[in-house]
Amino acid sequence: MEESISRKKFLRAVGSIITGGAIAGVSGTIISKYQPKDGLTPVLAGKQPENGGFASPYKPIVVFTSPGSIEAFEQHDDKLYVVTENKLTAMDDYGKTLLRFGVKEGLTRDMAVDADEIYLLRPASVLVYSHSGELLREWDACSELSNYCSLTLAENFVFVTDKDNKNICKYTREGTFVKFINSPNRFIIPSLTFGIAYANGKLYCSNSGRHQVEIYSIDGEYEGKFGSAGGQQGYFCGCCNPVYLTCTPTGEIITSEKGNPRVSCYGNDGKFRSLLLNSKMLDEGSAAASKVKIAGGKLFTAGKDKVRVYEYDPQLAAAAGACGGCGVNCGLRKG
Repeated sequence: MEESISRKKFLRAVGSIITGGAIAGVSGTIISKYQPKDGLTPVLAGKQPENGGFASPYKPIVVFTSPGSIEAFEQHDDKLYVVTENKLTAMDDYGKTLLRFGVKEGLTRDMAVDADEIYLLRPASVLVYSHSGELLREWDACSELSNYCSLTLAENFVFVTDKDNKNICKYTREGTFVKFINSPNRFIIPSLTFGIAYANGKLYCSNSGRHQVEIYSIDGEYEGKFGSAGGQQGYFCGCCNPVYLTCTPTGEIITSEKGNPRVSCYGNDGKFRSLLLNSKMLDEGSAAASKVKIAGGKLFTAGKDKVRVYEYDPQLAAAAGACGGCGVNCGLRKG
């Protein structure tokens, strides 16, 4: 430097450089701690994005980026399960790989996991794996020209939605066909938007062309419906919504929509509770729906090549006036 510098200024400048290096080192440790060697790449999330006036009760924690398109997504026993390009990966909430194995070649539409087995849904078959990656059994669709869309496990049965045949297929866990379930309202399924979920003895199934969710007993008896078409909160917009369904342990129904991507909560009576995530929080304006799961005060979504983790925040919920004013102690919240 041409100009002289005082000892005080010199020490201040050196101190700033050392401090900056230390901070950078800590940040690197935090990120690398959760960096899977060959799995999804996590990026620690910051504050909520600008949401156009919408206040969510959830704050983003982390985003995982996959090397390929996410075909199926599930959450079970503190693990996230993802299928991409004929591989199944289980990880923790920060993307650390806990398990990985290859699966039979083919497109996976959906998956379900319990303590003993992992069920993968293909367009016309079901594959069942052990948690160590052994293929235990598989069975073909019970109908010709089937186009399976979604599945759920319920007690000793597997329920599968068939987009082309417009029905629900009930199987035993061993793959024995039990019965078809048909809607008294007639299923209208224009695209692969035929979600199904189970909670507390009830099956919830999207009749997406009618913008409704239908309710059935585990025996397949029709018990009612809720929902109607519309763009505002508490309605289902577009040509075919909702796309995906999941449930809290207490029976609240969580829906995920495409077109105007959003995640909403409905009571087990079908009444709209609140909007949880809007399009800006989900996938940066993408028109596709996100697969959604919930557990332990966290909400997980998967869309395209990203898994996003959100955590319930009581202060945000109070400001949102949504979950904060709800009296149900559901699985979406802590405390």
